[in-house]
Amino acid sequence: MSNTTEPTDTTHFGYEEVPTAEKEQRVGEVFRSVAKQYDIMNDVMSLGSHRLIKRFTIELSALRKGHKVLDLAGGTGDFSLRFSSIVGETGQVVLADINEAMLQVGRDRIIDKGLASNVDIAQVNAEHLPFADNTFDCICIAYGLRNVTNKEAALASMERVLKPGGRVLVLEFSKPTNDLVGKAYDIYSKLWPIAGKAITGDGESYRYLVESIRMHPDQESLLQMMQDAGLTNCKYHNVMGGVCAIHIGFKSI
Repeated sequence: MSNTTEPTDTTHFGYEEVPTAEKEQRVGEVFRSVAKQYDIMNDVMSLGSHRLIKRFTIELSALRKGHKVLDLAGGTGDFSLRFSSIVGETGQVVLADINEAMLQVGRDRIIDKGLASNVDIAQVNAEHLPFADNTFDCICIAYGLRNVTNKEAALASMERVLKPGGRVLVLEFSKPTNDLVGKAYDIYSKLWPIAGKAITGDGESYRYLVESIRMHPDQESLLQMMQDAGLTNCKYHNVMGGVCAIHIGFKSI
């Protein structure tokens, strides 16, 4: 599979059609704007439910002492903080993100918790991961894939650096499976830009985040994309009636 950008010269930035080369820069500006309040806004946007969803995702990671895990698009380090204690001193966590402002918040949290001994920080582009083949036992990307310009290239890159038998976890907002849940979620999510404006002073960035969720592939489409990237035994778990979904795929042994 080619790792080049999408065949057209434009892609979506929320609902807006933009030149493909511009999307990375514009997404970067969004996350630089919200980095310091990102975790607070997660609590507001999810009413605290993101903590339970993340706990379920970690259970699905099947990580053990000595494992090596890539927390991709890990930003503020929420998952890395949890992974660190699971893999222990003989393991390794790589907290990776393309955005330097988000990584700075994550780096500060890691240092404050005294976990720098088994957590490395890396600024990377998910489409072209700078790691050797067969490096990681697990790769987790949470609420990040929808912001990647070329999702196919990113999934293929993940498959390459995954160890045989290792797993990729993709936690992302998805498509509700119940009409009532979907309508309630649609109404509630329209309030996020208002909350973003009140808490961070930046409503437009949260408007983009809402639109990016709407434009993200649904459960079955993402499942097919993972299979096309070479991952096997792919499946997904709907959470909160499909408001979120956790996709799992494995690298062939």
